Amino acid sequence: MELSKFFKSIIDQDFAPIVICNLEHIVVYMNPASIARYHTDLTGKSLKACHNTDSNNKIDKVVAWFAENKDNNIVYTYHSGKENKDVYMVALRNDDGELIGYYEKHEYRNPETMETYKI
Repeated sequence: MELSKFFKSIIDQDFAPIVICNLEHIVVYMNPASIARYHTDLTGKSLKACHNTDSNNKIDKVVAWFAENKDNNIVYTYHSGKENKDVYMVALRNDDGELIGYYEKHEYRNPETMETYKI
């Protein structure tokens, strides 16, 4: 089985929204959690069309920083007190370390309420 199927499965099973963009800011993939959260599938559309000018400038600044150095890979963007989560932009790189895109990562801070090993 090809490795990409495993990675897609990991992304699809994540509870957090994951929106993956290329360097032209086109959404190349949204996991089911992101489609449910944003109530739309933006695949093939510009992420910048969904943001205001200030946010777009910040996105451009972060992507430029990612491109400056192979070690520039994650930026904390904000905390949502309402959802008790931190949000990051994360660089995506190929095997040679070349920047190929980015995604938004949500880290929820609420303790898990699911019973452990409940099958």
